[in-house]
Parts: sequence; structure tokens; C-alpha cells
Amino acid sequence: MSLHRLSFLLVLALFFATPRSAPAQSTTAAFDLVITNGHIIDGTGSPWYSGDVGIRDGRIAAIGNLTAAPRKRTIDAAGKVVAPGFIDMLGQSELSILVEPRLPSKIYQGITTEITGEGGSIAPLNDAIIAADRPGYDHYRINPDWRTFRQYFARLEKQGTGINLASYVGATQVRRMVLGDDNKQPTPQQLEQMKALVREAMKDGAVGVSTALQYAPAPYAKTDELIALAAEGGKFGGIYSTHMRSESDAVLEAIDEALRIGREAHVPVEIWHIKVAGKNNWGRMPEVVARINAARAAGADVTADTYAYTAGFNSFSAFVPAWAHDGGDAKMVERLQDPATRERIRKDMLTPSKDWENEWQEIPGPDAVMIGVVQNPKLLPLQGKRLSEIAKLWNKDPIDALFDFLIEDPSTGVAIFIMSQPDVTLALQQPWVAIDNDSSGTSPEGILGQEHPHPRAYGTFPRILRKYVREEKALTLEDAIRKMSALPAQRLRLTDRGVLKAGMWADVVIFDPATVRDLATFDNPNQLSEGMDYVLVNGVPVIDQGKMTGALPGKVLRGAGYQP
Repeated sequence: MSLHRLSFLLVLALFFATPRSAPAQSTTAAFDLVITNGHIIDGTGSPWYSGDVGIRDGRIAAIGNLTAAPRKRTIDAAGKVVAPGFIDMLGQSELSILVEPRLPSKIYQGITTEITGEGGSIAPLNDAIIAADRPGYDHYRINPDWRTFRQYFARLEKQGTGINLASYVGATQVRRMVLGDDNKQPTPQQLEQMKALVREAMKDGAVGVSTALQYAPAPYAKTDELIALAAEGGKFGGIYSTHMRSESDAVLEAIDEALRIGREAHVPVEIWHIKVAGKNNWGRMPEVVARINAARAAGADVTADTYAYTAGFNSFSAFVPAWAHDGGDAKMVERLQDPATRERIRKDMLTPSKDWENEWQEIPGPDAVMIGVVQNPKLLPLQGKRLSEIAKLWNKDPIDALFDFLIEDPSTGVAIFIMSQPDVTLALQQPWVAIDNDSSGTSPEGILGQEHPHPRAYGTFPRILRKYVREEKALTLEDAIRKMSALPAQRLRLTDRGVLKAGMWADVVIFDPATVRDLATFDNPNQLSEGMDYVLVNGVPVIDQGKMTGALPGKVLRGAGYQP
């Protein structure tokens, strides 16, 4: 007998002699949870189908007929939709998650993942930025004891979070680290320092580079600076997301700048909260859609998102031209207190211009501005009032009332009614538009409950399901869910979330599409949405039978460039 044949027979004998576990045994381990009888809308945009969803160790382990499968718990979803947890494309919770890690306003909307970091990001930090931003930290009673994303993420993981969180590194943030709040251009050496900060942030787990080009000191940055920073993020698999330089008169030029940054930095582009703002621009959304469709047809990887309300929410100080912010809030207040400079600021606000985002020219009148969140406790009684009411109360002209309010509280946030409903609806209907909340997670209780946020903080996702799907039929339910799950996951390269499929993390929502609704209004915003029966984050219920469990199963989601 040849040596080869002898070896073969020995291997064969060993194979049959070795006891082997039956392959079926691995699938008979009990599920932690099985969701039965639901209408599964998987996030891809496909029509619903019936089936059971089995969850084990935080992931979806199986979908199909699991009637006979052993499990620790069953949730009967009869008559309900079972869908992927919603992904908030711009969430703003980086500070409020340290105050209230359960983030009730988010989970009651079905949000299981948030992406944050709009131009200014939670890191990197230095002592000068902390000193300048001290009122914000004090407002939330937060000790900023981190300096890098790595340190901030470690703090989050130690504390625990109710939802998953990812963050961009802000171009404004790295600019402030190197140049402060001054209106100046970086030297080649300073630009290298800024690029190094982006590289460090990407290695720490940031998902890309972001800009918020309306808010000082961001407008001082030239396009070439932004290309350089976005390109650094792109080398680590990051994308470029932007609150554009203009969302009103110069909106098409702003889109062109965003496309140029994407093209020259070799990165995909996400346009945050896409809109056409200002009474003179109402009806221009078809132009915006056409510009983006043409860019996509030509090969540009550009998408957008929306919160689908006709009012935005931003810094009250954004009404003041960018030059008056040079050097930061303290310098702006000095200028507002100087009669001659104050008059120059007023003149700029009263003069239509494409050179800056002049919000005074965009609003129909001072009644279109509602005071939201203040940091000066003396002004708390004015939260929820319109600028027109405050002007009357103080017996002042509305612009003077605005200036004097900023002197008392330069960090005030305001809701501004600057969009038309047909434009908002048209944007929402585009296949490349996902959903964002553009508000930090909050709560009707505690420090957060003393604020007067935009109702989108509590209502965006259920409002879209109620208003645009159920009542107006502007979207199908399947497409709305796609915009809330698979589309944002695809954009952020979250390859293991956003779709209901075996192997994915079990971020799941269960709700009745006939009853889910938002309750938050502009006058009474601190009201949790209704209709989410169950919300699971990484397989753990954070909403169970409509009630918050208090569980903190969220994870920090790190970008492709993360280096442990």
C-alpha cells in the first residue's frame, strides 16, 4: 500500500472517529427575544412582509418562522410595524447626553442612533475654547474634563448612553484650536496644525469633517482651507457634511462650493437640513433639487437631509453680520454697546446682500422670531415669546430689542419662521434626502425641561410619519422608514445598522402607523411623542410597552479611520 493511500485512510478514520456536534445545535440556542406577528418593513424601501425576528446577544440572529424556537421573551407585534431603529443625521446631543443619558426626547421618536458635531464639535478642546464657551458648560453644570475625542468617548462609555452616538470633527473647532475666534487666515504652518488635529480626531473615531458656515468664526474660513481639512478626513474614510454658507439668496452658490469641496477633497458630501430660507426665496426648492440632481447625474456623491418643519432654530446672534463677531462673543457685545458700531451693524442688517446670510432680510417680520433657549436666568420668563412681543414689552424698536437681548445673553437660541411648506415637502420627497432632528436630546424634566426648544427636538420623526405619510400621503411608509434608517446608515458607512437583516445590530422600533404622532408644538414644545411601543438599542429595550426603561445600552460608533 502506498504511503499516500495509508495517510488518506488514517485521516478518514480520524474524521469518523472524532465526535462532532450536530450543525443544527448552533441555531437552537435560545433567543433573548423573538418579535412575532409584525409587519416587517426592513429599511430598504421594499414593501412589508410577515415574519418573526429573533434577537441574540444584541444582534438580529434570524428572521423567518421562529414559532418552535426557544426564547427568553416574546413580543407580540400583531398589527404593528417592525422597522430598523431611526438614525438622526444631525442630533446635537453631545452635551445634553452628559446631563440626561437616556435622552427621552429621542427614544420616544424611535431614534436609536445619532450623528452629531455641526461645525463646532465636542472635541478637540483647549483652555481658551473652554473659557470662551464657559456659559454653555455652566448652564448644563458640566465639567469639560476631556480634550480629545478619545477622552470624550471614554467618558460616554463609562457613563452609559440610551442611544448610539457618532460625531464629526468640526472644521470650526480645529480653526478655534489654532486661530481662536479671530477673523484671520491660517499661515501654511497653522493649516498644517489644523490638518494634524483632523487626523488625530479621525484616528480617535470621528466619522468625517463638518462645517457650519453661517456661524462665526466659520464664515472667516475660505474654501481652500475647508478643502484641505475635508481631504484629511477623507484619507481616513470620512465624509464632508455641511450647514452651507448660504441657505437663502446665495443658496445655489453655496451648493456649488460644497460640491467643489467634495470634488477637490475626494469625499462624499452631505448637505445638512437642506432648505431655501427667506421670504424672497420661497418657491426656489425646484432649482435646488435640479442643481443637486444634475451634480449626481455627473457623478458627484452628494446627498442631504431635512427635519421638515417651516421654522429653523439657530443662534440669535446669527442676525448680526460676521465681521461683528470677530474675536468672539465678548467682542460682539462690546460692539453692540458702542453707538457708532451698533449703528453700522443695524445698517448692514437693513441692507439686502448676498455677501452674508442676512436673516433680518429673510424673516417676514419680528413676530417670525421666537426666543427658545436662554443661558441668562434673568431672561427665562421670555422663553417662548416672539421678538415683536419683547420689543413691545421693552418699548423698543425690534432691532434694538434684539441687540439688547444679545448684550444680556449672547448665546440665546431662537426659532425663526423662514421656509414655505411646498419647498419643505419637495425637499423631503427627494430619494437622496434623509431625516435629521437638528436638536439636542432633551427631557421634560430637570435642567433640560426648563428650556423652550424647537418642537423638532421632540417630534421630527413621528411628525413625518403622521403628517407626511398618514395625513398628506406625500411619502409612503416604506420610503419614510428608508429615509430614517438604511439611507443614513449607507451615508455614514454604518454597515451593520439601518436594515433588519440577520447579523445586524438589533436597533429596532415597533409602532402602530395609524396612531404614532408628535405632540410638541412651538408654544408647548416639551412633550414626548406617542406611539413607539418598543424601541430596542443593541437588542435591549429602552422603551418597553410605551414606557422608558432607563436602560443605557447605546454604543459609541467610531468611523472607518479609528485606531484603537
